[in-house]
Amino acid sequence: MKHCAIVGINWGDEGKGRMVDLLTEKYDVVIRYQGGGNAGHTVVNEFGKFALHLLPSGIFRRGVLNILGNGVALDLENLWTEMEQVRSQGVDITPEMLKISDRASLLLPWHRMLDGLEEARLKDRAYGSTKQGIAPFYSDKYQKKTLLAGELFDREALRAHALQLLEWKNLTLTGVYGAEPVSPDSLMAWLDDFGEKLKPYICDTSKLLREAQNAGKSFLFEAQLGALRDLDYGIVPYTTSSNTLAAYAPVGSGLPEARIGEVIGVVKAYSTCVGEGPFVCEMFGEEAERLRKAGAEYGAKTGRPRRVGPIDLVATRYGVRMQAATGIALTKLDVLSDLKEIPVCTRYLLDGQETDDFPFPTLLDRCRPVLTSVPGWQQDISGFRRWEDLPAEARSYVEMIEKAVGCPISYVSVGPERDAYIFRG
Repeated sequence: MKHCAIVGINWGDEGKGRMVDLLTEKYDVVIRYQGGGNAGHTVVNEFGKFALHLLPSGIFRRGVLNILGNGVALDLENLWTEMEQVRSQGVDITPEMLKISDRASLLLPWHRMLDGLEEARLKDRAYGSTKQGIAPFYSDKYQKKTLLAGELFDREALRAHALQLLEWKNLTLTGVYGAEPVSPDSLMAWLDDFGEKLKPYICDTSKLLREAQNAGKSFLFEAQLGALRDLDYGIVPYTTSSNTLAAYAPVGSGLPEARIGEVIGVVKAYSTCVGEGPFVCEMFGEEAERLRKAGAEYGAKTGRPRRVGPIDLVATRYGVRMQAATGIALTKLDVLSDLKEIPVCTRYLLDGQETDDFPFPTLLDRCRPVLTSVPGWQQDISGFRRWEDLPAEARSYVEMIEKAVGCPISYVSVGPERDAYIFRG
């Protein structure tokens, strides 16, 4: 079977976790290959409703191996807390079903401190960080000033390296921000506590993946956020600090030689955005609030209201291209069921000229949406499981998106439950 990546096409929060949870029954290994605990995947299954932040969404499937790759920002404390929360709802998590790369870098307590301090310093110019330490972490990683998970197995060497980093980091905490320094004792206590709990899960996952691939096992790569939040190709600087694209999956997973045969890009039937930055199709007022409430559009990690708007075909077409998507999963089509007319952003107006191209980031604030509307179906579709049973207007809406972005829509989600979808082939 071909390896597959499930990725976000837009600003994130498209429903990737729901699709990973659905499709894991077809795969042997699920790998989270980038990002950290700053975003969430909402999953609804027989165990209940979950907001996953670091755990791969395949954790609910028996017989599936879940891996946190070297590209992940590994926050030991938040991961352990999440594991305990999931266990409390009846889901078993053992070292046999969850593996952590020994080459994953550790997100340390000072990274969260620095994230909050910098957002406070920026005030009204803040990037809208979730304050989970992601930007400071990746900055340190690229400066080669982080600890690797594998270092937890040699406490003497770990302590020497950790205190060396601490001396350097306290210069920033105290000198730049005027904050209290982190003490050596508190740092080592944190590493000892959560490191000991998670050491049984840490191993050479590159070797493990290579052996699995040689044995004919199939992989599902799981991304965080969406193409427009990619560090290189997103709406810079309002992006995350890692690469959210499918092209990064082999590197971030720990198996650079892996070949991805299928890329499923997840697109919401309307647009949502958490955080700051340009959002050309944004809606405001009562219309926006109705859509937000209908879709329960509140961040899985922060709980903050998501910005909403009509589906943005310009941004979606760009995201499909950046992800090299071979197919699309369209989520939350059912949320639009009450609308008589459904707005659609078909083009952008930039300096008096209409364009189909997604502009350079600094030009986005000068763009305005070119809107049209299509007929709604005004019928509950959450119970449908066959394409031909959908109202004609709903099928036309899906086909319109498919044609506009140039990529087939293989899955149509009509509810949050695992089985609430239509497969189009």
